[in-house]
Amino acid sequence: MKAASRDTIIRLSLQGRRALPEAEAPWVDLVRHPDGECRGVDAIAVAVIREGPGTLVLAYRLAGACSALRIPAPAAASRRDGLWRHTCFEAFVAPASGPVYAEFNLSPSGEWAAYRFEAYRDGMAALEVPVPRIRARKGPDALELRARLSLPAWLCSGPLRLGVSAVVEDACGRFDYWALRHPATAPDFHHTEGFALEF
Repeated sequence: MKAASRDTIIRLSLQGRRALPEAEAPWVDLVRHPDGECRGVDAIAVAVIREGPGTLVLAYRLAGACSALRIPAPAAASRRDGLWRHTCFEAFVAPASGPVYAEFNLSPSGEWAAYRFEAYRDGMAALEVPVPRIRARKGPDALELRARLSLPAWLCSGPLRLGVSAVVEDACGRFDYWALRHPATAPDFHHTEGFALEF
């Protein structure tokens, strides 16, 4: 599946499937923000499956010269703020309507963070969820990350909107910002028009 245009919502009917995302889910291409300066990334794609009402499985695949990137080293699977300051994959999950949403930060190190927002960048608080299961694998020309997220109860009762994105840092400290779409002039993964996957 190609990247979403500014006027397209991608609707995925994958609820209840148990296979890994790459086995059955369509891969969606992310788009690089024009302000990005990172060197070494050719493409990023994401596959998502909703396993019942309370679990999301995501697979991110970055293609490029991994030796040119700063990729966090493996660490304990602990909660840590500020992961987006380095190479990090992200997911924003919201009910089909309303301003409340959750943000998940997923580092190739295995570290993670989760937050609840009451509205656009407002009312931020730590989101209490089970530790996500994260697996990352790096090769010379690809970085893959898979994560299984347990959703809070307020996200389990109906349709969802999802934004998936990535921050990538190169060896010189330059950054790229990848998302389904970039509705604002500056990179802004919190913008609700970027929540372009629907389940």
